Amino acid sequence: MPLVCLTDFQAYAQEHLSKSTWDFIEGGADECFTRDDNMAAFKKIRLRPRYLRDVQEVDTRTTVQGEEITAPIGIAPTGFHCLVWPDGEMSTARAAQAAGVCYVTSIYASCPLEDIAAAAPRGLKWFQLYMQPDKQLNKQLVQRAESLGFRALVITVDAPKIGNRRRDFRNQLNLKMNLLLKDLRSPKERNSMPYFQMSPIDSSFCWNDLSWLQSISRLPIILKGILTKEDAELAVKHNVHGIIVSNHGGRQLDDVPASIDALTEVVAAVKGKMEVYLDGGIRTGNDVLKALALGAKCVFLGRPVLWGLAYKGEHGVEEVLNLIKNEFHTSMTLTGCRSVAEISQDLVQFSRL
Repeated sequence: MPLVCLTDFQAYAQEHLSKSTWDFIEGGADECFTRDDNMAAFKKIRLRPRYLRDVQEVDTRTTVQGEEITAPIGIAPTGFHCLVWPDGEMSTARAAQAAGVCYVTSIYASCPLEDIAAAAPRGLKWFQLYMQPDKQLNKQLVQRAESLGFRALVITVDAPKIGNRRRDFRNQLNLKMNLLLKDLRSPKERNSMPYFQMSPIDSSFCWNDLSWLQSISRLPIILKGILTKEDAELAVKHNVHGIIVSNHGGRQLDDVPASIDALTEVVAAVKGKMEVYLDGGIRTGNDVLKALALGAKCVFLGRPVLWGLAYKGEHGVEEVLNLIKNEFHTSMTLTGCRSVAEISQDLVQFSRL
């Protein structure tokens, strides 16, 4: 039977991946309340469609940081794609290029950045960074990504420490020992220097350190993991270029707001001074429309991309992206929106349920 929605891909992945890999992908922090609320919160929002409009031509294109994409849907940074498909992130990058969307490559990609860049030379790619305690290593990573054609830096701010992921504890999956023993240097540096073991994430990185990051790169800086107006206002003050409203897929701190519930507060706080994006809980084209109506410029998919990768590698990811792009096109058509610019807050209302 054909897979016709994202939850079909989820079911396939659960059936075909090992239990420890599935639990690593699907697991959330503590009781997984926030993970599940990310999706449930979208169901509390209703659409207010407008009819008798000429919707023969509906255009889903938009831009992020000035670069055109075919739809306001991208790929969020997730690590270790080789856990679910042999070619890992190279397949993911090729699928994003074919679909014409932005792919945010994780610092914990299981393929070298050079191979990912070569696999999709025309694709729009951003680089996600967890700040490392070694300042020189951070500088090398940023400049390496920039030289390889990555177009923005995405700094994840909500992980000064890994959250309490009970499934991984039960499976005795020691992230630091088993997964994060990754050499972050370039292949050339690895050949000329002794073995390098990756450090834990730098928990001292703070607002005042952003100026150093801005001094070593011309790339726009986007902060991923902002959930409050206070931090959004600080992001404006520190001249960053964008925010991804995110709770890390519910994997870091449980009992925080669903991403879609935090979105309007962040959008209001930045007052149009930077682009605001969202990840967490996107499962349908309607979800994409709701996020845009509430002020997101683009949404990013995390787990669903890994489900597609587990299904058919590059072609499975492309199927996932095209499926949700087509759903979003249908959502736009059936609400009377002929372009992304016509999507506004008037299209949604919050349910009393």
